[in-house]
Amino acid sequence: MSYGCQSMTAPLRRVLVRPPQAAACANWQAYGWRAEPDAAAIVREHEAFCELLAGGGAEVVVGETPVDGNPDAIYAYDPSLVAHTGALLLNPGKAARRGEPDAHARDLAAAGVPVAARIDGGATVEGGDTLWLDERTLLVGRGYRTNDAGIEALRGALPEVDVIRFDLPHLRGAAEVLHLMSLISPVDTDLAVVYLPLLPVRLVELLAERGIELVESPDEEFESMGPNVLALAPRVALVLDGNPQTRRRLERAGVEVLVYRGDELSRKGDGGPTCLTRPILRTA
Repeated sequence: MSYGCQSMTAPLRRVLVRPPQAAACANWQAYGWRAEPDAAAIVREHEAFCELLAGGGAEVVVGETPVDGNPDAIYAYDPSLVAHTGALLLNPGKAARRGEPDAHARDLAAAGVPVAARIDGGATVEGGDTLWLDERTLLVGRGYRTNDAGIEALRGALPEVDVIRFDLPHLRGAAEVLHLMSLISPVDTDLAVVYLPLLPVRLVELLAERGIELVESPDEEFESMGPNVLALAPRVALVLDGNPQTRRRLERAGVEVLVYRGDELSRKGDGGPTCLTRPILRTA
């Protein structure tokens, strides 16, 4: 198979990325970025990020279908989900991102990934609210970007999967993104990095029931996306530079940690290493 990704931690074999576009950077305020990205620097950071993905063993598929004027399009995790049956085109809760699933459909088709289902209408789901606990268990965060109808649509699209819903905290409200994966990132089948103070109680209990050890990202590294970690393979993690305590704790847990610079790419738009990728194929 050239696609199929019902895992968060199996070796990453193929991954879709979307490079930043200089013209889109000018719209940073309209999309809620914290500051204007430097158009040249963000391209350099993205290229270096892709080199780390390739160095970790992944085929990097570059999606270039235009999504005019949208700086968020670099955060490829949100508009789609790739299951064993093919791509699920999602429906972002952020209205300005609604054109991205069509672009993903074309990019994924060019990579040999068929569309298995589409979520649309009033049902909203963003990929950042979805997390595979195992091949048959999908965790979904119910927040301001993913609604009840979207979760039900996921259940319909994945009839053989147990889709488990967790309510997300309000924190700073609808104006700022808070995804489920802002709070937890698996790095092995039995290990995850988390921001424990905001993790739903039922999720903490489920992780304990499954025997999953938790590496806690500290308070001072939550805002800098310490819990947002991309597993390239079991216990091999790609993390954003600038979270030294989270990095040390991961290393003490036996994780090999790779670091990328994302001053323009990640910090200004609030999108960590997971956000920058749409895994297409993970397999042992």
